[in-house]
Amino acid sequence: MKKIAILGSTGSIGTQTLEVVRENKDIKVTGLAAGSNIELLEAQIREFKPAVVAVWSEEKAGELRTRVRDTDVLVVTGMDGLMEVAVMEESEILVTAIVGMIGIRPTIAAIEAGKDIALANKETLVTAGHLIMPLAKKHNVKILPVDSEHSAIFQSLQGSGEREVHKILLTASGGPFRGRTQEQLLNVRVEDALKHPNWAMGRKITIDSSTMVNKGLEVMEAKWLFGVEIDDVQVVVQPQSVIHSMVEFVDGAVIAQLGTPDMKLPIQYALYYPERRYLPGERLDFWSIGHLDFEKPDMDTFYGLQLAYEAGRTGGTQPTVYNAANELAVSQFLNKEIHYLEIIEIIEDCMKAHRPIMNPTVEQILDTEAETYERIKSRR
Repeated sequence: MKKIAILGSTGSIGTQTLEVVRENKDIKVTGLAAGSNIELLEAQIREFKPAVVAVWSEEKAGELRTRVRDTDVLVVTGMDGLMEVAVMEESEILVTAIVGMIGIRPTIAAIEAGKDIALANKETLVTAGHLIMPLAKKHNVKILPVDSEHSAIFQSLQGSGEREVHKILLTASGGPFRGRTQEQLLNVRVEDALKHPNWAMGRKITIDSSTMVNKGLEVMEAKWLFGVEIDDVQVVVQPQSVIHSMVEFVDGAVIAQLGTPDMKLPIQYALYYPERRYLPGERLDFWSIGHLDFEKPDMDTFYGLQLAYEAGRTGGTQPTVYNAANELAVSQFLNKEIHYLEIIEIIEDCMKAHRPIMNPTVEQILDTEAETYERIKSRR
């Protein structure tokens, strides 16, 4: 029986992870953590019977305790609660599906406790990759990517050596606004940006996909996951989302992973690696696909992607500024407090104002996040 804990169990990746658990009878869920959706969390507790559940808010935790008082589950709260779920002795793998830099401390704690990490929280590596990857190596812990693109790269690398890689080819759908100009994006509404052409994802990541900031974060994440330089990660727009990413080797060979746009595939691969298991669902029909298209990303219109390369080249705390500025700006856009194009303007402003700290500690990373938030809030 494989035992897992999930941070972010009520979000898109968390719920799809639990779908994989339903379809496989040899996975036991030992712990769950969520933000505030206690109705769904209660249902998950009753179905999967975890020993420990963390809720961020003390008030929501109290409400959940009342709802599940007829069960044996222990309900814990806050960062201490996340840490308790992350390190619980019964689990072997921690699925980090939580959104934001809140995932850094629990991920570090889980690694130190010897847990393998099924990583869907890209902010952890974007901001603290210089801490996470050496720590994982020290504790002989596997970092198993769950993002479809990074999983595709990971799968394409099986059987090869690190020195054989020439280039990472990171694919992007282009999002709902592919081909548009800056002028055409002036009056984008929240509802427009949430209509992704291929993937069903959470609200924040869907907005990030539309601005291509998500791809920028993935570029920085790939640098740490696969030990390459930032400029050795090339973004290729592949509108059909059939090729999930590719690796070019030193001899010129390119190996790609293809599949339908279904997040359960990379989730299941991470949970059972190196084993492959049957996964029900739609299969690729190449006769129906007919053709695949490839384009160069438009870094003038979607210059958030260009800013990501700049942040990655600078390093230190600059990727934290990029991530934190985007996180708050997207929240403001979703709340209809700013216009769509202001998201990238805010990121650029914060990056220009920041003096990067090289090789930052966790405390310095979190301080940088707080300072970035303060700068954005002071704009009002």
